[in-house]
Amino acid sequence: MARKRYTEEQIVGILKEGAAGAKTEDLCRKYGVSTGTFYAWRQKFAGMTVPDIKRLRALEDENRRLKQMVAEQALELQAAKHILSKNW
Repeated sequence: MARKRYTEEQIVGILKEGAAGAKTEDLCRKYGVSTGTFYAWRQKFAGMTVPDIKRLRALEDENRRLKQMVAEQALELQAAKHILSKNW
């Protein structure tokens, strides 16, 4: 069976259906996900709206870029220390 990836907006819609009273098993069967996946989604996205999801995604992207910048700077610093530690 092909794996389908749902967007955060779609996940929020599915979770809203569950909050409206639909049974978890029925939702999982309808959308082709396991109950474990549904509960993981609920834990991560519970109570969030679409703008919240977009903001979360933007913050995660910014965090990833900042971590990459710090890693690059640490690598450059390590290389500079290695070069300066050599006796000329």
